[in-house]
Amino acid sequence: MSDRTLGFCALIFAGLMAWFGHDLQAPFSYEPVGPRAFPMLIALIIALCGIWLMVKHWHEHRKGEPIDWPRLLLMVVYIFGYALLFESLGFIIATAVVTVLIGRLFGGGWGKMIIGGVVMGVLFFLLFDVALDVVLPMGPLEFLS
Repeated sequence: MSDRTLGFCALIFAGLMAWFGHDLQAPFSYEPVGPRAFPMLIALIIALCGIWLMVKHWHEHRKGEPIDWPRLLLMVVYIFGYALLFESLGFIIATAVVTVLIGRLFGGGWGKMIIGGVVMGVLFFLLFDVALDVVLPMGPLEFLS
């Protein structure tokens, strides 16, 4: 897939994300920004990255690498599994597991991926739960809270 194709796909995804995220409303106002700010900010970042991918090699006419369909489909399966097991496993465990699995898809070693997955799960949990006050499921780690 060429950078331009990926950039175009990112723009489409960002547009869909902004469209779906624009109407997010909380049943009660608990913060001044509201729940729509996060998806809108992420959509903006994805759109900017997509534009950058489309224009960075504008004058070069090179062919992209072929798509590794098995790896791409396996990554989609991992993301769906993450969504399905998010509440039962909890944020930290589910995030660590999906990080390890996706890291392995891209050739990371088991040791580094396990350390990275655990660190990422814990740090993102602290970011969202403590810093941003977003309630996340703990799963089997409920005893820690």
